[in-house]
Amino acid sequence: MQKAPLVFVVAPALMIVYGLVRLLDGLDGQYGPGFLWTLGHLAFLVALFLFGFVVLAARRMVGGGVLATTAAVAGIAGLVCSIAQIGIDIVVGLAADDKAAMRQMFGEVRDVPGVSVAVYGPGPALFYVGLLALVVHLAVVRVVPVWAPVAVLLAIGVAVTSLDLLPVAGLLILVALVALARRASADA
Repeated sequence: MQKAPLVFVVAPALMIVYGLVRLLDGLDGQYGPGFLWTLGHLAFLVALFLFGFVVLAARRMVGGGVLATTAAVAGIAGLVCSIAQIGIDIVVGLAADDKAAMRQMFGEVRDVPGVSVAVYGPGPALFYVGLLALVVHLAVVRVVPVWAPVAVLLAIGVAVTSLDLLPVAGLLILVALVALARRASADA
């Protein structure tokens, strides 16, 4: 498998890893700080960077155009917001001695004007909107099966329902992106 198709698998696989590590981290009743917090967030950080390649590859697979470019821009903007969020989470997790210190640090970060909206509000959601729009477009032009955008939509719904379901969301995105990986392999 070449590089391009590989990111379609590795990105959601790392999302699954993050979700599973997050579940392990929460077994004691709290999330972070500590090794599992940092490990999970680092896995997700790499996943987010790889999803950037997925978004750009999906745009190319559609053939460009205004709709695909708009969806890709939204997706990349959401990824930038998500990367900022995960970066903050990693720094706070490393700097804090305990959960109380984490809460205080997160409060200080959220008090910075615009951060709550861009980093912890609708900003990161733009990635999922962009990805869904691209996969829908790919299904409309018959590059991927019609079930691929359904899987992405289900993944979004599952993730919004509970962060504890992130492994399921990652698995659903993996299922959808395997169709893109197959197409990318065929085009290579």
